Amino acid sequence: MTPDETTPGTQPTTPTPYGTPQAPRIAVRGEARIETDPDLARIGITVSARGTDRREALTDLTRRNTATLDLIKSYGQAIEKLETGAFSITPELTRHGRTERIRAYHGRVLITAELTDFTALGELTTRLADQELTRIDGPWWSLRPDSPVHATARRQAVREAVQRAREYAEALDTHLAALIELADTGAEDPDRYGPVAGAPDMRMAAYSGAPDDTPAPLDLEPQRQTVYANVNARFTMHPPQL
Repeated sequence: MTPDETTPGTQPTTPTPYGTPQAPRIAVRGEARIETDPDLARIGITVSARGTDRREALTDLTRRNTATLDLIKSYGQAIEKLETGAFSITPELTRHGRTERIRAYHGRVLITAELTDFTALGELTTRLADQELTRIDGPWWSLRPDSPVHATARRQAVREAVQRAREYAEALDTHLAALIELADTGAEDPDRYGPVAGAPDMRMAAYSGAPDDTPAPLDLEPQRQTVYANVNARFTMHPPQL
């Protein structure tokens, strides 16, 4: 029979959020923080072209886009994901004169690449940056959503919550009786806490080497990531002798 149940002939007891003298409650918070290396590095590549003729600008943009994609794909298994985003051809109008005249056409293609081999990342980034009218943004470091580091952090947070509750009970010369509630912090508020990180999964690139006239590869140090886990827990404990 639970503390909230009644026996025949008695009045039902209304549970309170603070427990009862027969079943005092303890509310604690468990936290975990793990630093680890990232799984993935993401870079953004913007390929551009400019010409006085629309077809000329489009032809140049197509050629540079194809060369960029071929270069990225040459790194084989080092590439986790390759995606093409926005594409645009925009006319640039003259600023003076009574009539609108097109001065030039600007073309742009956005590409996103994710890599797992951070040695290949430095070489690829350098080679991309050496191309004509090509902009590189990043890298942005992250981990895979299914990284086991998440589960490790959650287990640590739960163990800390239980340990805290036990210490409070022991301070009253008693011990825990039952778990009433265990919830992720923010479980009723879906706002995310921010990016988390995972362990590295390094693979060899399929590319055999860079040309002799390519600049030396950038030395990119992976940014350490932090995984957080927070839980709220409520327990009942045996009545202490005060």
